[in-house]
Amino acid sequence: MIDIKSITPISERFMRYVKIDTQSDPNSTSQPSTEKQLNLSRLLVKELKELNITQVELDENGYVYATIPSNVEVDLPIVCFCAHVDTSPDVSGKNVKPLLHEKWDGSPIILPDDTNQVITTKAHPYLQERIGDDIITASGNTLLGADDKAGVAIIMHLAEYAQKKPDWKHGEIRLLFTPDEEIGRGVDAINMDKVQADFGYTLDGGQRGDLEGESFSADAAIVTFHGISAHPGYAKNILVNAIKVASHFVDLLPKDSWSPEQTSGMEGFVHPTAIKGIGEAVEVQFIVRDFNTEKLKEHEERLKSIAEEAIKAFPGATYDFKVIEQYRNMKEVLDKHPDVMNYAEEAYIRAGLNVEKKSIRGGTD
Repeated sequence: MIDIKSITPISERFMRYVKIDTQSDPNSTSQPSTEKQLNLSRLLVKELKELNITQVELDENGYVYATIPSNVEVDLPIVCFCAHVDTSPDVSGKNVKPLLHEKWDGSPIILPDDTNQVITTKAHPYLQERIGDDIITASGNTLLGADDKAGVAIIMHLAEYAQKKPDWKHGEIRLLFTPDEEIGRGVDAINMDKVQADFGYTLDGGQRGDLEGESFSADAAIVTFHGISAHPGYAKNILVNAIKVASHFVDLLPKDSWSPEQTSGMEGFVHPTAIKGIGEAVEVQFIVRDFNTEKLKEHEERLKSIAEEAIKAFPGATYDFKVIEQYRNMKEVLDKHPDVMNYAEEAYIRAGLNVEKKSIRGGTD
């Protein structure tokens, strides 16, 4: 029998992984979008091989595939566990300094590198359930990277447990670590022939006990406004400034609905994420989200009608409208295979957790 204390604590793995900068980049066309994501992927391959897991591969697209062989005689379904290595491009992931708050007493946590950042149970009510636990935070100037290095650490803990505790019986297990999930490209170049699992679960959720079987369906939309360039000294009745057209367009977006800050529950939204350009042409980038895939087209047609309204105020201006499919609500497939959720729910119950079935106002691999 193995002494369970000899297995690396998840917290230790996690705090080590978050120090590696793995931000993805939505403006990059490479695969993966940033080379630095591979720094963590290569480390995972090294650690898996050190655990004597022989079927491990980092492919040319930045995906890590690994297999833990079955140790039982019976034929069991193959289960895949997945997590993504990248962190959001919205906040720096460089020089992350994780802080461990042991047996946290519930008092406000003031982050030392930016004392204006204070974590409280009032702002985050769920933390009331974690009083007395160890809490890990960033230091104030960066993301922590728990999304999804917590999932990465848990899967690696599973791998070590399976290898060091052979009396724990299991079927064949696949491990999958993906790049670029945060920019909606996490499975764009995945090789499903290398996964070959019957079931797959991403460890990329929210609070303890949450079981999420429904996500947004998602598109990206790009609206590009074209003006008319002219020398500003001789521009009267000639120049059309695309910056002003785009600004008017953004101002026409609803203020009291149809946006992340004005929606909740099962409501969809359209959200401008970036704007760039010059007087001759300006691009406005959007994400379009809804649980009902059919409604994405409705949202996009509405957005297009607002763009048409905007250019009417600037004779001579034109626009282009482009939609890029990102991902679809996983419930559309899971409804055809209810065992996937049923088995997960049973596992939660066996682990002593209260199951909260939820819908994700976001996406996942």
